[in-house]
Amino acid sequence: MPPQQWKLWSLPRSALGYVLAIDVIAVTITTLAVRSTLTGPNSGVRHSEWVAFIVLAVASTLHLECARGIERRRETAANTSPHTNLKCLWIFAALLLLPLSLVIPLVVLAYLYSWFRVYGRTVAHRKVFSTATYILASGAAAAVLRAGGLLTEPRVPTGLWSLLVVIAAAATWWLVNYALVIGAILLSSPEATAREALGELSDQLVVCAGLGLGVAIAAVQSSYPWVVPVLMVTVMALHRDLLLPQYQRAAGTDAKTGLATSSYWASAVPAELARADTLRSTVGLLMLDLDRFKEINDTYGHPAGDEALRAVGEAIRDEVRQGDLVARVGGDELAVLLPGASELEVLEIAERIRERLVSLTVSVGTTNGGAAAITGVPASFGAAIYPHVADTMDQLVLAADDALLTAKRSGRNQIVAALPNPPAVTDHMDQSEDSDQNVSD
Repeated sequence: MPPQQWKLWSLPRSALGYVLAIDVIAVTITTLAVRSTLTGPNSGVRHSEWVAFIVLAVASTLHLECARGIERRRETAANTSPHTNLKCLWIFAALLLLPLSLVIPLVVLAYLYSWFRVYGRTVAHRKVFSTATYILASGAAAAVLRAGGLLTEPRVPTGLWSLLVVIAAAATWWLVNYALVIGAILLSSPEATAREALGELSDQLVVCAGLGLGVAIAAVQSSYPWVVPVLMVTVMALHRDLLLPQYQRAAGTDAKTGLATSSYWASAVPAELARADTLRSTVGLLMLDLDRFKEINDTYGHPAGDEALRAVGEAIRDEVRQGDLVARVGGDELAVLLPGASELEVLEIAERIRERLVSLTVSVGTTNGGAAAITGVPASFGAAIYPHVADTMDQLVLAADDALLTAKRSGRNQIVAALPNPPAVTDHMDQSEDSDQNVSD
């Protein structure tokens, strides 16, 4: 592809300047590191350092090859949030064992191999930028190691002070890389919120685990290099246990709202019901449908409708408890699963959400390129409690759906709770015809 057709030039001007600046700084650090190795007091690379480089390069390549199935799926599922991986463990191990002039080729080798074997055809400038962030992070961490008095390799911790210096270097590596990636996301995707750019902070534990394992690998490599292959089993177990669940969470996230997808929600409900049976607990279910949402699409356009739907999803997540699951199960139909909630708690949460949506103001773009403010995105709610209302998932969903229809037919913007199933009765006794109870207007 001719240079003038590179996707790099399609970035916003601020993002383009940022990416190019980081790339230039990375090239500068590389040049200075090579010059320092060639002209420094201990010029040249020792034989033991070449051996360590080869061992780490082979181990890193084998790791990428064994994990490429997981990494390829995670790369596809990634969106506007940091894409965490375990390349850092080999890079940080190299930082403790090798001069920076050999760490940088290891970074480049890892990303080149990933380009050809893991990620496949992807946007080149993004992978070049990722390589540059690793180089900058490594340069900053190397500076911390030198400032702490660890001037010569290997620089594995042998006492309290050296341990603190290594921890500070690891924290610096993580912070520099994380901050650079977040900056690129915010500049290249203006529509992304700060919360989206930060991603799940718990996912950064993956990086912390990788850096910690890098220290262990460096310590083993410096004394018992042939034990390093044994650690590969630990690495692969860590990769599967930490990164595969992260991929699964990303794959179960609706792209427009950031909520759970209907398929993920459908698999979560029976699991929660089974857990409730074991704990002799309850599960609350809210089904809600946005009232006259079609009018937003018709008036302002579908992109504006997507913005409003995203704002609704964020508002609902703010009002539910930690551990509750909010999902998009249809076009403008959402569901909230509330493990362990009583009927009173379910109705209180539903009322909080209802009031929040009534007063919600969303700024949206219009089809003519202008902007508009939508005030109020009301919804109708159907509530049901397991096992008081239903014995199975299908019955629970049906009860909540029936309650939702009653709320829509009764004037919208209200909450209707499904009544418990009536006890068994004989044929000559009258059974209640009403299965729903109007709770809130």
